[in-house]
Amino acid sequence: MKERVLLGVVDFKEKDAWPITDVALEMAELIKACGGEVVETVRCPADPPTPATLIHKGKVAEVAELVKTSGAQTVIFSAELKGHHQRNLEEAFGVKTIDRTQLILDIFARRAKSQEGKLQVELAQLEYRLPRLVGHYDDLSRLGGGIGTIGPGETKLEVDQRRIATRIDRIRKELAEVTKSRQLKRKKRQDQHVPLISLVGYTNAGKSTLLNTLTDAGQVTKDGLFTTLDSLSRQCVLPNRQKVVFSDTVGFMHDLPHKLIEAFRATLEEVQSADLLLHVLDVSDPASRKLKESVDVVLEQLECLNKPLVLVLNKIDLIEDKALVDSLARRYPNTVAISATEKTNLDALLLKVEHELSNLVVTVDVRLPLNRMDLVSLAHKDGEVVVEEYSDQAVHLVVHLPKHIAGRFELHQNS
Repeated sequence: MKERVLLGVVDFKEKDAWPITDVALEMAELIKACGGEVVETVRCPADPPTPATLIHKGKVAEVAELVKTSGAQTVIFSAELKGHHQRNLEEAFGVKTIDRTQLILDIFARRAKSQEGKLQVELAQLEYRLPRLVGHYDDLSRLGGGIGTIGPGETKLEVDQRRIATRIDRIRKELAEVTKSRQLKRKKRQDQHVPLISLVGYTNAGKSTLLNTLTDAGQVTKDGLFTTLDSLSRQCVLPNRQKVVFSDTVGFMHDLPHKLIEAFRATLEEVQSADLLLHVLDVSDPASRKLKESVDVVLEQLECLNKPLVLVLNKIDLIEDKALVDSLARRYPNTVAISATEKTNLDALLLKVEHELSNLVVTVDVRLPLNRMDLVSLAHKDGEVVVEEYSDQAVHLVVHLPKHIAGRFELHQNS
């Protein structure tokens, strides 16, 4: 049975804030991802915020009455609540009250599969809960389980701040070991001169579907927010025979809690070390421009905005007005319009990737003696052969090769 949720959409009346309707729709999707059902949605002005409860006193009374009449089991606010806000509101409403950050953490706790992913989520949850522990144990015990209670502490609420701090320290050390392991793998890949292409984008933009389509990765895909948490990398061979690695990452979101970015730092290092970013954008979403802006904000936080980037306009199969896609392509530089699901225009995407990585490839014109067929085989294996002409004494090749391999042909290069 779905948990009945009253959604409080907090309105700070900020100039560049998302429209209230868009915030409500996204929050409803997040709640749905946790197995909840929105039974009431209330706009809650907080301009200025009220010190004790964030929202105004009259709105607190209104929400408390709606909780009774709607049978809501949980109240979830779209803005982050401080510890004393949460305690005061729960006392006023008589039901569990959580915020957007705790909701997202709950989704992450449900979706994390790998040991690394679980550690990252637990770290974010503990760091979120630590400053909120004082005076809150009785409330948590009284209000029971459900959304926002999955994860550390759900059965041992008596754990104190010292023990939590110790656990946080232990997790950080374990994640540091994971980071070392990633760095070793990254160095091995770099030593082999295999470019890394990182897929980034708003959650549910279609990154995992694109990874599956390009590499047969078998990544689980589902229409919903944050269906992929654990990063996955797969090798692919471009049309010019250049080997590359595509890496999927956790989806971004507007106002992504800073603690989540910090907790997933090890995973997001894949983005920071990438040779090329593919920003996958769901152009079928009416708010696609705002989604792009939100991803750009996270990339800026990761200091990745200056990296080579291709904007991949995905899900064009869901758009009837093709002029919209053309408009976005004109608005943003370096774009390719595709459908990962329908496998539309993927050849153009791979050619664009080739072009962006062209500085890593050189054209070699060589005349090889017939006893160096090993180099002929290497040219076919790791390069794109443009000319191949045989004579009685030699083989004339013109081939596009990765720079690190081209040196092996240097002695035979035509002047």
